[in-house]
Amino acid sequence: MRFIVDVMLGSLAKWLRILGHDTLYNPSFSDEELFFKAHLENRVLLTRDKELAARVREDLCLYIQSKKLKDQLKQVFTCFPLFSEENIFTRCVLCNNLVKPVSKKEVSGRVPEYVFNSVEIFYYCDKCDKIYWEGSHIEHVKSFLIELRRSQHAER
Repeated sequence: MRFIVDVMLGSLAKWLRILGHDTLYNPSFSDEELFFKAHLENRVLLTRDKELAARVREDLCLYIQSKKLKDQLKQVFTCFPLFSEENIFTRCVLCNNLVKPVSKKEVSGRVPEYVFNSVEIFYYCDKCDKIYWEGSHIEHVKSFLIELRRSQHAER
């Protein structure tokens, strides 16, 4: 599943990328650009704009009802069976590009010294030149996902 997200849902776009989903987000996209990219690239448009949602084919749009991130994620995962931990952190959260594993030697001098000395696995986005590593944030994301799943199941 591929997404395009409007300007009102930047945090949702970031979380979809964290979870490994191909998610276009650019706050400067106009409604027309969102509309055409959704249709031309067969992406599901996620929007809080009711008028825009009414213009897009129903199978290519999801009107997001809540302003709260947790509720937004619940709604997306209720509509699309995308909840998987295997793709977490496979995309750059800044540009949506797939990240690639790189050797520790390749990141020498490019990450904080304490990170270099304590982490063995690194990933690199060759589009925006960002380096990622497995730190405590991974456990925070997993905890957030576990809580999200629990609350989703409790509502059923």
